[in-house]
Amino acid sequence: MMPGSPQKRLLPLAEDPRIDRFRALLAQSTLFCGLPPSAIDDLARRMQVRTRLGGARLLSLGDPGDSLLVVVEGRVRAGVSGETGREVTLAVAGPGDVIGEMALLDGAPRSADVWAETDVTLLALGRDAFAEHLRAHPQTALNLLAEMSRRLRRADEKIAELALHDVHHRLVRTLERLAREDGEEVPDGLVLRRRPTQQDLANMIGSCRETISRAFAALSRKGLMVRRGRSLLLTRRLLASAA
Repeated sequence: MMPGSPQKRLLPLAEDPRIDRFRALLAQSTLFCGLPPSAIDDLARRMQVRTRLGGARLLSLGDPGDSLLVVVEGRVRAGVSGETGREVTLAVAGPGDVIGEMALLDGAPRSADVWAETDVTLLALGRDAFAEHLRAHPQTALNLLAEMSRRLRRADEKIAELALHDVHHRLVRTLERLAREDGEEVPDGLVLRRRPTQQDLANMIGSCRETISRAFAALSRKGLMVRRGRSLLLTRRLLASAA
């Protein structure tokens, strides 16, 4: 098998020995959190398990939207590329996050490419199965509306940051968000466990790697940000400056 190529494996969730673990993850996921056990069981009955290797393309911009995916293990990245090859990262998703549901709602093609950043395990729910589930369990539709509202708010915030704030501010706010999602609070500030590459950060905030490199160097010289191996300490002075 070529590196990065999909590892083909489709298994009905109901036949997977990890079904109890998958049910628990669905019950805590961003989209299905708070649903009654009957709705979670119905979802599990309709889903398939998929595994993919790191580097594999999961969804392609412009393709028909025929399924949504729930991340069980690993990390995936959604983004778009311009004609010059410059890429903008729209979202990074981890366990419990749902991707690809927008195309199921409006029937439009996929709005972004989605890649597996690491080896991933996913739960897939097809369009027809999703529609049948919504008819039987309307509470899921309310959850979906709430999730769409959250995403619209985040999009509004990103547009405002691009229009109103400089690269320094956007970088600090992005690092703070990542640290709160996958880090810990310590007396000195926030520790981001897995520091993204400077190119990844540039893609996230709409900048270039060279600009991010200069901003990192300046913040480090001032003692506002401290690298600790693969982790990164965001000091309380730095967080206060971006509040």
